[in-house]
Amino acid sequence: MACIDNQLLLELGGVEKFYERGEYVFDEGAEPRFFFSIISGHVRVFNTNQDGKEFTQGLFSDEQCFGEAPLVLGKRYPSSAAALRDSRIIRLPREKFLNSLNDYPSLQRIFIEILANRIYSKAVTTREIVNNPPEVRIIGFFNHHKQSVGSKGERVHIPFTRQEIADFTGLRVETVIRAIKKMEKQGQVMLDNRRIFY
Repeated sequence: MACIDNQLLLELGGVEKFYERGEYVFDEGAEPRFFFSIISGHVRVFNTNQDGKEFTQGLFSDEQCFGEAPLVLGKRYPSSAAALRDSRIIRLPREKFLNSLNDYPSLQRIFIEILANRIYSKAVTTREIVNNPPEVRIIGFFNHHKQSVGSKGERVHIPFTRQEIADFTGLRVETVIRAIKKMEKQGQVMLDNRRIFY
């Protein structure tokens, strides 16, 4: 799901910032100050429970934006975001972003589509996770990734570790490992030196 054009965001006053792998983009409970759009890299949005277990809310990559709802609402972030890989991200200050939505009606339509796609995707993901076997949850996650990179059917590399897949699907990493081996035997995925292709 593409975001607002990165070049336009720079023209509106956005600034590019580099985040190292593991570096936090924002913390749960922080006040939103920027609209974020990824130039290159991967970002994970997640929650951490009292036991330290993390649950991934979303994974975002090139030309995708994240953290929009709290920004528009002016509410604190309900989750944290961190770079999964070294990432280049545009940060457009909140006030400039909101003013741009008022000044450019075409941006409003794009932004409404982004939010609608996000709500729809979250509903589909929730449906796939609730009461489904591990393989169905993992396939749902893989399908979401394929859609986000614009794949039309050919196999694509799934650039996430078994732990990251577990965090997103709510499974244990051991369950993910077993399920992927089973899926390989059934021809649903292809493994090449631990790299997953779906």
